[in-house]
Amino acid sequence: MKNYFSSDFKLGVLGGGQLGKMLLSETQKYDIYTVILDNSILAPCAQICNEFHLGDLMNYDDVYNFGKKVDLLTIEIEHVNVSALEALEKEGVKVFPSSKTLKIIQNKGVQKQFFIDHNIPTAKFKRFAKTSDIDISKIEFPVVWKSTQFGYDGNGVKILRSEKDFLNLPNTECITEELIPFKNELAVIVARNSNGEIKTYPVVEMEFHPEANQVEYVICPARIKEEISQKAQKVALKVANSFQHVGLLAVELFQTTDDEIIVNEVAPRTHNSGHHSIEASYTSQFEQHLRSVLNLPLGNTESKVAGIMVNLVGEEGFQGDVVYENIEEILKIDGVTPHIYGKKQTRPFRKMGHVTIVNEDINKAREIAEKVKKTIRVISK
Repeated sequence: MKNYFSSDFKLGVLGGGQLGKMLLSETQKYDIYTVILDNSILAPCAQICNEFHLGDLMNYDDVYNFGKKVDLLTIEIEHVNVSALEALEKEGVKVFPSSKTLKIIQNKGVQKQFFIDHNIPTAKFKRFAKTSDIDISKIEFPVVWKSTQFGYDGNGVKILRSEKDFLNLPNTECITEELIPFKNELAVIVARNSNGEIKTYPVVEMEFHPEANQVEYVICPARIKEEISQKAQKVALKVANSFQHVGLLAVELFQTTDDEIIVNEVAPRTHNSGHHSIEASYTSQFEQHLRSVLNLPLGNTESKVAGIMVNLVGEEGFQGDVVYENIEEILKIDGVTPHIYGKKQTRPFRKMGHVTIVNEDINKAREIAEKVKKTIRVISK
């Protein structure tokens, strides 16, 4: 294996979106040569990586041929061709997270069964080859319907409250899941390297947009009791160790009404719930991902200050060339840092950027976050 800091080492990344763009800011600090594969020449990473390749992340040949060009391969999105990764691993290419882990996580039904098999607390569920196989007469409403593959940011997830809610669902492989009464939606990011060194970031609290079902605010630290925080971190560690995961793993959790912690789902990569770490933590999630896949000592996961992340998404009613209004207004506020992802086209609820607010007082930070959300507009020309 080449030295990671030698001039001929190449780090390959599958996906060139905003997560890749923020990862590249860390590879530049380490002066690591980066090679990106994405299906769009307009991808946020395209102009700032060392080498860019155009290709389909789900196409076997595109992923396999790309992987042969690099020394170590990682991801910024889990929707990639696993069979190609399996072949690359057999030929000696380092792939983190592993194809085995990705194969489990890519399918929500398989992922849920993995939790059951490893005694990881999660909601009761049933798997179906397609939506039409569900016997509606036996459903106890309300229930959560999830497409098993390719869901993201609320897409592929729907709460069903009556039979009529089944009408417009796609006829795809899916699961139905018990709707859990919960106090809070939480997340813990876990970092683990090949040596087995493992660390967790502080528990964060997530507030969701009621219509889009996507994260609107991430609050760190979560406003929960210490005993709940410890319980959440313990569950997250169990998940990462069960996978023998290498890299970053975002574990999304529910704090139930009786203060139990159960796993909703996981993402084997840097994650929206960790964006605040760029400004608020000693080691950002992006640097930590790099450290973990390169098997370097893990960095300090503690927060320097309270942090809140506000998602910037396209406003309803706007589609086309993006315009960000009133950013100069939020720049007048202490502790506010905008991140613009570089996507040229906006559409309703598309993630276009985020803003981090840091403050000694978490409640004050939350007030500022509300102001930021109301001030910035992501619209089109």
